[in-house]
Parts: sequence; structure tokens; C-alpha cells
Amino acid sequence: MAARNTICLWYDGTALDAAHFYAATFADSAVGAVHRAPADYPSGKQGDVLTVEFSVLGIPCLGLNGGPAFRHSEAFSFQVATDDQAETDRLWHAIVDNGGQASACGWCKDRWGLSWQITPRALMAAIADPDRAAAQRAFEAMMEMGKIDIAAIEAARRG
Repeated sequence: MAARNTICLWYDGTALDAAHFYAATFADSAVGAVHRAPADYPSGKQGDVLTVEFSVLGIPCLGLNGGPAFRHSEAFSFQVATDDQAETDRLWHAIVDNGGQASACGWCKDRWGLSWQITPRALMAAIADPDRAAAQRAFEAMMEMGKIDIAAIEAARRG
């Protein structure tokens, strides 16, 4: 039985490539069923990959090869909580170094234009610190970063 709520992500003919990349990059991710178009459609031909069922970190997704009409935007992103700098670095570089693009404050885009927030748990703890001055210092340090540097966040938090 299909999940009751699935995230549908629009691609321009590259849904299967994206799904394989996500499955290889993120734990608890996999490519499931691949569905081919039963007839020609505006952005493809009969037999082309139409949809791909996959999961990212346990979240069910459907990649739809809908054509060039729509692009991803920062209005939607996956926020991935990381446990340490090694995991943060690995995921950031997997995305950015494989045709993606770095952004600010832990955000980056993959080569398909989908936005990701690679967010260390240490950052979330720092900006939620009950000591408002410590939280502010950590937040201000984050605002200057692309990929999050946990040691720098913790140093800023300590003052």
C-alpha cells in the first residue's frame, strides 16, 4: 500500500538519476518502483520513465518527469540534521561537488535545483540556547557561513 502522504518532486526527465543519487547519498533512502508512460505525453514518449518511487531519509517521494515547465525553488527544501562535522561535510560535498551549488547558512542546491539544508544538531542547539547572548553569537556566526562549521559555532556560542 502506498504512503498516505508522498512528496512529489518535478523533474525534466531526470527523476531516475536524482532518485539514484539520493539513495546513494543519504541513509535510509532507496529507489522503488519505476513507472513508464503508457502513451506519449507533452514532455515524453510512450515507454519513457514517467514517475519514480523513492525515499529520502525514510520520507516517501515520487519523482515526476513532467518536463521543463516548472523548476524547484528555495520555497521547498529538505532539512537534514547531522550529528557531527564529518557527516555535515560528507553530505554537503556530495551535493555541491556533484553539480550542485553552495549557498548560505547550511543551504545548498543539488544539480537538479532541489534545495537542501545540511544542519548540524549542534547548530540547532546553539541557536536555541537559553542564554540569549550565546544564541545570538552562534546565530551571527552561522549567518557568515556557507557550509556550517560546528567548531566555529560552538566557539561563538561560548563567546
